Amino acid sequence: MILAAQALTSPAPAETALPPDSVVSGEILPGWQTERGTYMAALHLTLAPGWKTYWRAPGDAGIPPRFDWQGSKNVAAVRLHWPRPTVFSSNGMRTIGYVDDLVLPIELTAREPGRPMEIRARIDLGVCHDICMPMELRLDERLPGESRAAPIRAALEAQPLDARAARVGRVACEVEPISDGLRLTARIEVPPLGGEETAVFELPDPSIWVAETDMDREGGMLVARSDIVPADGTPFALDRSSVRITLLGQDRAVDIQGCGGAR
Repeated sequence: MILAAQALTSPAPAETALPPDSVVSGEILPGWQTERGTYMAALHLTLAPGWKTYWRAPGDAGIPPRFDWQGSKNVAAVRLHWPRPTVFSSNGMRTIGYVDDLVLPIELTAREPGRPMEIRARIDLGVCHDICMPMELRLDERLPGESRAAPIRAALEAQPLDARAARVGRVACEVEPISDGLRLTARIEVPPLGGEETAVFELPDPSIWVAETDMDREGGMLVARSDIVPADGTPFALDRSSVRITLLGQDRAVDIQGCGGAR
């Protein structure tokens, strides 16, 4: 059930102006109890035709989504399972996200297993067409409910492959200091992903800025480089094992957790 959809900016130009709940609406889809004892549900976002919203790492021109579950009852933990996003390019800027529709699986751990969960969520997200604007959704749902498993299972199957399933070989990272941070170069032994390939680096600390990657192919080796700049603008120690690398291609995507030093 959606409680509110609110634009957090000035009204859009006349050619794209729509009431907020016409631009994006949301609901929680009930799912099923997993073998691990967690509960699989999903956030379903429906956008107006041609509108898009963003992946967890949206690119330099995107607006990162933020989730607040603090009003929920009997919920100990929430894990999001992101399906493979699309890479967009506009005016020389790259963004990463979803157009028209998103089913985002949510894996919930109950504080008291076997008892119902009350989901109360505030979701801040960006939506874009000819213009971009931040939006706020407030959702309220009691789980479990009548299962709507099919779209949730389809979204889970659309997740990036892990490194083993994608036949990723050696993953080696080189780090060098630059004036305001670090330059990270990852050399990844991976078969072609189809079409134009994109690599995204993510760090646990969201305050650290990660630049758009430069990409090269050296046969079976994909080489990705990015500058990483912390808030204080100085070089810092990088834990390579904490780097998450997502590779996006036309045919498939790969999720790689951590990278070793260059060998």
